[in-house]
Amino acid sequence: MLRSLFPIRPPAMENARTDTFLITGGCGYFGYRLACSLHKKGARVLLFDTVPPIQEVPEDFVFVQGDIRDYAQVERAIAGVDCVFHIASYGMSGREQLNHHLIEAVNVQGTQNVLKGCVEHGVSRLVYTSTFNVVFGGQVIENGNESLPYLPLHLHPDHYSRTKSLAEMAVLKANGTALKDSSGVLRTCALRPAGIYGPGEQRHLPRIVGYIEKGIFRFVYGEPSSLVEFVHVDNLVSAHELAAEALTLEKQHRSAGQAYFISDEMIHHLIGPFYNFQPLLTRTEVYKTGVTHYFSMAKAKAELGYEPQEYNLDEVVQWFRCRGHGKKSCSSFLSRLLLDILFVAAFVAVALSFLPVVGS
Repeated sequence: MLRSLFPIRPPAMENARTDTFLITGGCGYFGYRLACSLHKKGARVLLFDTVPPIQEVPEDFVFVQGDIRDYAQVERAIAGVDCVFHIASYGMSGREQLNHHLIEAVNVQGTQNVLKGCVEHGVSRLVYTSTFNVVFGGQVIENGNESLPYLPLHLHPDHYSRTKSLAEMAVLKANGTALKDSSGVLRTCALRPAGIYGPGEQRHLPRIVGYIEKGIFRFVYGEPSSLVEFVHVDNLVSAHELAAEALTLEKQHRSAGQAYFISDEMIHHLIGPFYNFQPLLTRTEVYKTGVTHYFSMAKAKAELGYEPQEYNLDEVVQWFRCRGHGKKSCSSFLSRLLLDILFVAAFVAVALSFLPVVGS
């Protein structure tokens, strides 16, 4: 079904190029954050998702309700846009990981639908939100770069990572495909983000905060020396905008056919030595948070101009405190203890977030 919640208004800037962006999974945490940033810069934004946005949205946003598995719905949404941010995916964590058929349909077939729609309707730019799991399967990686080969498909410990790898391969292979309207070729690139964090993240944070506040976690897993890295949601937004810009003629299509690791470039010790998540999280979630893995930002800096801003977990903790967490006691000691718990919970949740929160 194609549905517009909000009317399209004329662009505010005259005599200036105003691009139209389609964001698949646009009503999810990261997709909506990206949409707001693009909108502030004067772009037209279309959100494509299975459900409407739960946030209060600008009145000139356009919401297109549809399923990425249905090519007809993808085709209707994609017609007339200048660039697609393909964020939508399924099966990253929790019970979703068990539905192999749906994971395959969304991540692989859905991506093929987006690529076909771009070619059929003359869309020349596509930025794909991938994951560093395309090269990581539980082995130690220290300062890895984009020359690392794909992890062999049969070695992926979960179906989600395997299908994301297949999707990224398809996206990069499609780079240079001639567009049907003879207007040029499709140019594509892929971003491989680290675990995402930021205020309002809903996939992992509420679950982990609840577990820890109830005193459920007691034991340890992983090596105390293990190191991982994360990316703040706004740094990831910046990376996507830069990648899309780098696909243009003005930037000599420098990102075309390329993949980039994206993080805050800060390395952290895992929180594993303090808590055991095995009983309440999937084996894959535990497996992938107990070993060192971090990547170089050199390529993204050199080719995209990516310069991550500094963030910490203070804003995340404050977000939870504003919603009643950490205020259950007047004792200063207990209040401080609860605050510390929130820091730990936020850190744990980030360690489990191997992709941005996205729509279906």
